[in-house]
Amino acid sequence: MDNSIHVPDGYSVSKRLQSELVQLMMSSTPGISAFPEDDSNLLKWFGTIEGPEDTPYENLKFKISLDFPNNYPYKPPTIKFISPMWHPNIDMSGNICLDILKEKWSAIYNIQTILLSLQSLLGEPNNKSPLNAQAAQLWDTDMKEYKRLLMQRYEEIDD
Repeated sequence: MDNSIHVPDGYSVSKRLQSELVQLMMSSTPGISAFPEDDSNLLKWFGTIEGPEDTPYENLKFKISLDFPNNYPYKPPTIKFISPMWHPNIDMSGNICLDILKEKWSAIYNIQTILLSLQSLLGEPNNKSPLNAQAAQLWDTDMKEYKRLLMQRYEEIDD
């Protein structure tokens, strides 16, 4: 007999997030990491994303926050860049425009796929729907100026 029907919803969310944490720790995917802020609240996480090679973000590391809703994975987490960011699809407050975090969200996505998507977004912005129009324009026309403005905003983070 399956008793999981009688378990409060928060339990299954915690279980899912715990298994995703283990999965993330077991897979040594380079350049991405995420952990709960503290053991008492699995719904609030911090993560880091390293810029992909051969992009303006190479050798740069950024801190993000991940807030999971009570009905995760049926609704996407809210993810923001805490580190100052210069990117066509990220505004000055750290909000991200990425379809899999909005209308294209699916419960099959997990923290690892989200982090990998964000990492690849750094090197492959969607300039058709920019949150930062100046960054989008410079990405297409003047990479040297783009990199200068990126480095002007960039702040090193502690591991």
